[in-house]
Amino acid sequence: MTEVRVPDFDAAMMNNTVEPPIEAIHAEVRGRVQGVGFRYTTERTARQLGLAGWVRNLPDGSVEVWAQGTPNAVQRLQVFLAHGPRAAVVESVSVEHVGPDPTLMTFGVTF
Repeated sequence: MTEVRVPDFDAAMMNNTVEPPIEAIHAEVRGRVQGVGFRYTTERTARQLGLAGWVRNLPDGSVEVWAQGTPNAVQRLQVFLAHGPRAAVVESVSVEHVGPDPTLMTFGVTF
């Protein structure tokens, strides 16, 4: 069997310069999700997962989230959003898969 080598790919793998795939979501979380620490625990969880994006309260009582990173990290954040912090009561989470925003470098609470 002949080994086929792709020079650019092989060099990138040896130098560990291959970028992981980036997935992005825009989510809205409904229920008792304001005044219970939802934004700040979302921020902490997202940062621990290495995600970039933001979280904010909306006037209708829901919480809006934009998050991007590796598919595994985004999936883990979605699991968190379905439950939230201990004092929250999440009734529903709507998630839309969107294109990544290259300007986002960190995750934070916005107002």
